[in-house]
Formats: sequence, C-alpha cells, structure tokens
Amino acid sequence: MTITVLGAGSWGTALTLLLARNGHTVTLAGRDADEMEAMQLRRENLRYLPGFALPNDISVTTLGAGLGSADLWVVAVPSGAIREVVHLIEDAQPSLVLCSKGLEPVSGLIPSVVATEVRPSATVAALSGPNLAMELVRGVPTLAVAACADPDVAEQIRSVFLSPNYRVYVGDDVTGVELAGALKNVLAIAAGLSDGLGYGDNTKGALLARGLHEMTLLGMAMGADAHTFFGIAGVGDLIATANSRLSRNYRVGEALGKGRLLRDILAEIGQVAEGVTTSESAVMLARKHGVEAPIFEATHGVIRGHLRPMDAVSRLMERIPRREGFFDEAEAGHPA
Repeated sequence: MTITVLGAGSWGTALTLLLARNGHTVTLAGRDADEMEAMQLRRENLRYLPGFALPNDISVTTLGAGLGSADLWVVAVPSGAIREVVHLIEDAQPSLVLCSKGLEPVSGLIPSVVATEVRPSATVAALSGPNLAMELVRGVPTLAVAACADPDVAEQIRSVFLSPNYRVYVGDDVTGVELAGALKNVLAIAAGLSDGLGYGDNTKGALLARGLHEMTLLGMAMGADAHTFFGIAGVGDLIATANSRLSRNYRVGEALGKGRLLRDILAEIGQVAEGVTTSESAVMLARKHGVEAPIFEATHGVIRGHLRPMDAVSRLMERIPRREGFFDEAEAGHPA
C-alpha cells in the first residue's frame, strides 16, 4: 500500500519505520520544513527519534498542500492539530487511521469525531495500545488494537500494521479506544506526581485503580464499552504509560511532584505531553456527563497551578470512602 504518515514526532516516525519494514511505500510528513529537510538529507530523525536510520525508500516531506494521494493516511499529530492536518488531505474518500492519543482542546472531541467533521466521506479507524515509540522501533514485542465500526476495515488495518513484533487485535469500540488512549495520559501525570512526591507503590497502585474506575465510568457515560478499558487500549496502555520514564506524561507529573514549573518541564521535554491539555477536557466531559472524577479534578488542579501537589493528595484522602462496587455504581447512576 501507499501510506502517508502525518506527524514526524517520535510516534509518527516509529510508525513510519514499522510500516516501511512491513513492505509498504511510506511518506512521512512533518510540520517543520527545516527539520524535514535535515531528515531527508541525514535519513534520521535526530530531534525526536535519534539512532534509527530511515531507509532510502521512505519519502520525507513537509505538511501542507500537495501531499498527493494515498491508500491510507496515518494521523500521528497532537490531538489539537488533527482538524488542521485532515483538512490537507485531498483524496475524495480517504481512509484514515487515527493514532493520536488526546482530546481536541476546548471541544473535548475524540479524534474520530474531529476527523469526521472535517471529512464526512472518510473511513475512520483508531489504533491504540501500550505503544511507547522507542520500544516499538526497537522491535520490542508490542500489542495494539485497531478499532473501526466496519469490521472489514479493522481487519485491513490489522494486516497493514501486523508484524512479528507488533501484534494487532481488532474491535469496533472506536469511542472507548480513543477515550482510553487520551484519559490514561492524565492518569500517567498523576502517577508521576505520586512518584515525584516520594510515595510508594501502595499509593500509586491505589491511585491508578481508582483512576481507571473514573476513566471507565466516563467512557460508559459517553457510549463506550466498559470492557475496552480493561483491555490493551485501556489498562494495558495505562500500566505502560504510568510507569515508564519513556512516557512524557509520566515525566511531567514526576517533575511537578518535585516542585518544578510546568512551563520549564514542557520546554525541557520539547514535545507535546497530551495529558496536560486532555486534563481540562476530561474534567469538562466528566462534569457534562455527571460523572464524579476526583482524581482527574485533582490532577488538573495541580497541572494548572490551582492546587499544590500535597493539597491534592489531602483532598483525595479526606474524601468519604464508599463501597467499591464498580458495576453496581454504574448501573445505579452513582459514580464514585
């Protein structure tokens, strides 16, 4: 297949290498013209994924008009740029695989809804899972879920990405897969905060369990399948992202827990940490759908500087405990 990957960060570059290794004809398109020119000449993404050579049969170009046609478009830009880059696709009925893990700022829309608003004629699928870019490109055994309302399309996406080290499952819960991929980034920041404050595994284990609880209830309120959040795209991605120093979101939280300023942290990381903007959207959606989400609220408060990390911990620990009965609570309409 001819495939164009939109987004030349670490994730887009890793997917480009995977697809090229699978025998596809791949073009990698990035925003910064100077960086793309350097990548074309040096055959390496020195800024975002150094140490991995781009084969000569991978084309490198700049995002903009004149991207041409492709059998498949892989969208791997930050969630806030999806609307803009999908506008650049000129194919009449494009096939899109959305690999961004965030919610559109302000609107809080999941990537598939944004893409469909821009291109109603598009066929849209989502790809997500515990997919840290550096491990993927190294060939570390990795799993993902390809989700699409059309099962034949989901199977096609599976066949495109499937490799000896990249096992792809299929599903139809696009909403759940995209929400899980976005919301776990906020919980990864919370996990980093816990570690940055010097707490132990007891604290982080409980934090992630209750965070998963909130994430699942919000997903169900938005029409997602609860089982998705207990699978690869949900708890699988959450475990990886909330425990790895390869995760930008985890590193943001850890540094916040140590008292550093958000602007300095993001400048040092040099890439988008989706959980920062998604935290605001998550809180907005929880309030809109009547889902009580104290961990998301507290994490967002710390990110925005409204709460000190220790005050956020106190707020969570002082809450009145309730009976833990996940599905009973969901069915009764009393979120915990």
